[in-house]
Amino acid sequence: MNNHFRNEIVEEEAEIQIEPVKEEKAELPRNFLTALFTDGVFSKEAASAMLPFIIYLAVLGMVYIGNRHFAEKNIRSIDKLSKEVKELSWDYKALKADLMLKSTQTEVAKQVDTLGLREPIRPPKKILISADEY
Repeated sequence: MNNHFRNEIVEEEAEIQIEPVKEEKAELPRNFLTALFTDGVFSKEAASAMLPFIIYLAVLGMVYIGNRHFAEKNIRSIDKLSKEVKELSWDYKALKADLMLKSTQTEVAKQVDTLGLREPIRPPKKILISADEY
């Protein structure tokens, strides 16, 4: 009995014919780029032959972009330094003007008055020495 059942299954499987599944390729939409690459203007061989040039162009583009960033960074630092130089120049001019004011005779007299020194009222006397006494 057991064999009888297996024979029936084998006979049924033999009657069912398995058809091979055909894989359908996805059809590309027809536009300019697909026509350009599939109709033979550019083939896979030509594209692989152009690969070193394409890599060269990509590296060249990256170098160009990097150079641009480097130049902009330098311009920003130059602007920052020029602003700092202007600010220091203003500080220098302000300090120089303050020093010029403090070094006038009246300002010096006011500063040394706290030390007990006073400005002489009488003009200085000239001391004459004759050549004989020497």
